[in-house]
Amino acid sequence: MHAFASLLESLLFTPSRNAKLRLMEAYFATAPDPCRGWALAALSDGLALPAITPSRIRGLVQERVDPVLFALSYDYVGDLAETVALIWPEPAPGDGPAADAPPVPRLSEVVDRLRGASRTEMGRVFAGLLDRMGASERLALIKLATGGMRVGVSARLARTALASWGGRPLERIEELWFGLEPPYASLFAWLEGGPEPVVDLSLAFRPMMLANPVEERWGELDPAAYRAEWKWDGIRVQAVAAGPERRLYSRTGEDIGTAFPDIIGAMDWQGCVDGELLVVRDGQVAPFADLQRRLGRKQVSAKMLAAAPAHLRLYDILHDGVEDTRALPFDARRRALEAWFAAAAPPRTDLSELVAFEDWETLAALRAAARDEGQEGLMLKRADAPYTGGRPMGPWFKWKREPLTADCVLIYAQRGHGKRSSFYSDYTFAAWTDPVPGGANEGALVPVGKAYSGYTDEELKKLDRWIRDNTVERFGPVRSVAPELVLEVAFDAVQRSTRHKSGIAMRFPRIKRIRWDKPAAEADRLATLEALIPGGANG
Repeated sequence: MHAFASLLESLLFTPSRNAKLRLMEAYFATAPDPCRGWALAALSDGLALPAITPSRIRGLVQERVDPVLFALSYDYVGDLAETVALIWPEPAPGDGPAADAPPVPRLSEVVDRLRGASRTEMGRVFAGLLDRMGASERLALIKLATGGMRVGVSARLARTALASWGGRPLERIEELWFGLEPPYASLFAWLEGGPEPVVDLSLAFRPMMLANPVEERWGELDPAAYRAEWKWDGIRVQAVAAGPERRLYSRTGEDIGTAFPDIIGAMDWQGCVDGELLVVRDGQVAPFADLQRRLGRKQVSAKMLAAAPAHLRLYDILHDGVEDTRALPFDARRRALEAWFAAAAPPRTDLSELVAFEDWETLAALRAAARDEGQEGLMLKRADAPYTGGRPMGPWFKWKREPLTADCVLIYAQRGHGKRSSFYSDYTFAAWTDPVPGGANEGALVPVGKAYSGYTDEELKKLDRWIRDNTVERFGPVRSVAPELVLEVAFDAVQRSTRHKSGIAMRFPRIKRIRWDKPAAEADRLATLEALIPGGANG
């Protein structure tokens, strides 16, 4: 665990993407099997361990440490994993059996012990492992067991480091990934010069082609060379059918089919298509919130299936059931998609519309009206470009609509995680309700969203200082503050929500500006935000 704990700590405090890659490459090159395979699984969300809940961890530490001391320490540190790692008592030298405790376990032993523990044994096993570790290893163990890595590494970045270290194409690793299991012995053997793992690729996830923001490249683009499509507010997916088997993958290669049995059940065809997963009712695309309620579920009730029917809007075809079509240029793939669609007549699907335009000015006018139609913006795709995984510069661009903004009042602040655990960095903000006509009520603040990005490190320090100086109440790692500071919030859309007292929530909110100059009374009203919901305030 020494090397794995050191890797996590270094990744946490390394902001540079390239530096993170070098850290992971060095680990893969020096760590033994199967430890490096389990580390790769943990970094790429592929390590399934029996769950140990935060409440159980708190119970374990309170058996060893004065609960009052733990509560005070947790309130100061703000992060459960870090608090437990630091406060867990070290074995006293010469103190009975602890003096003869075995050495710090390897990562592979930790995984074996946790996977082999029953529910009733888990607490004892987990505490025993903590007893054998120092603070750094304890922190790594808690992150591992709870699934909260939070070290700034995505699954794709971990695989990118693997490809760079092994000198193999990332796209090939991502195709093989579907058929591999941790601790990936055959994968590491191949990367070190052995034979390529034998994997049935008929149901494999094909690495998705992604787009770059267009704004930086306008001067280089010829409108005649590109095709335009609407960008819809759903989630990008890949649907694969080979023989009797069916798969539905997210853009990162996660199989999400269990949450969408209506899509899986309608896949009475062969091939692999790329599209946008939406909820569609009566021919109209529903707000993203309706789709979001189904994401991540292992089971979906008949009531939810009826209330939020899933639909697949097709963008591209990667395999037509006979041949791989990815090497074809976009125009040829589009013709192949249309022919496949006409022959297969797949239910619960339709074709993404191509948007006709002659120049960028015409397209800009169409994009300006996109919010009224429920689209996120536009996609631009080179007519002659093949389908290649990753985000190559040039073939595909996204031209998203301008974000909405609102002035909201900061009401709660919460401690962050990792390197932000000492700062109040997560902000809940509110809008004013309208006053009651003729009554004493002049309007109240109701929460409409939460954001933890968009500000600079210097602004974070100023916000943290203001929050500490203007705290009204404390609730563990959360503080209620005087409703005096206005934040200008940027967001993509407004949707109905039962989680907030206001009945609404913002989609992808981020802090655009801190309005130190603006009185809280001049912040926006709830009615203003409700009017932005598709269909209006009465939705």
